[in-house]
Amino acid sequence: MDFIIEGIFRSWQLIFSLDREIFSIVLLSLRVSLTATILASFLGIPLGFLIAVREYWGKRLTIAIVNTLLALPTVVVGLLIYSLISRRGPLGVLGLLFTPWAMIIGQFVLALPIIIALTYSAVQGIDKKVRNTALTLGATDYQAALTVIREARYAVLAAVVTGFGRVIAEVGAAMILGGNIKDSTRVMTTAIALETSKGEFGFALALGLILLLVAFSVNILLHYFQGKKV
Repeated sequence: MDFIIEGIFRSWQLIFSLDREIFSIVLLSLRVSLTATILASFLGIPLGFLIAVREYWGKRLTIAIVNTLLALPTVVVGLLIYSLISRRGPLGVLGLLFTPWAMIIGQFVLALPIIIALTYSAVQGIDKKVRNTALTLGATDYQAALTVIREARYAVLAAVVTGFGRVIAEVGAAMILGGNIKDSTRVMTTAIALETSKGEFGFALALGLILLLVAFSVNILLHYFQGKKV
């Protein structure tokens, strides 16, 4: 019991003293996850929109594949990308392995199907008359798409926030692709795993509390957007 009390005291001490190592890890975590989420949004929102409004052969299969990828294990993502960017892989010449960009790629792959699936659901919930009316009034396909996205904006923002929430707390891909290198690729989740195994309970707990705060903030944003009416 004493080590728990000591760990809690130590964690608060590290947080309130603005420990450099703690906050460098936190900042790297946010930078990696935000970059991955933004990149996934740029691709996932248009794809989700197109799947929702276009009729084509294989549409049901596409939706089934996207929904299956929602449950993709993070360690599998890490393993697959590792095989591509390792020195013996086809993209090994780029030297991405054990860099922040390797982790960004892994988190991008994890966030993308979430944003696609939730954007698809958001656009499906918008009356088809919105897009048809815009086209009838002379809007281009691009302008009509923006009109629909604007109508579904809160649900789309909720999709983006959900994607960020998924990747900020993942550990498998980050560990495999980043290598948990100090001052280089050590993020909150991998640092928590390492410091706990070393017996540095206070350090791990400090990161855990910050990660919980980030997760709580994400959930507040998610409930806010879900509570908004289009």
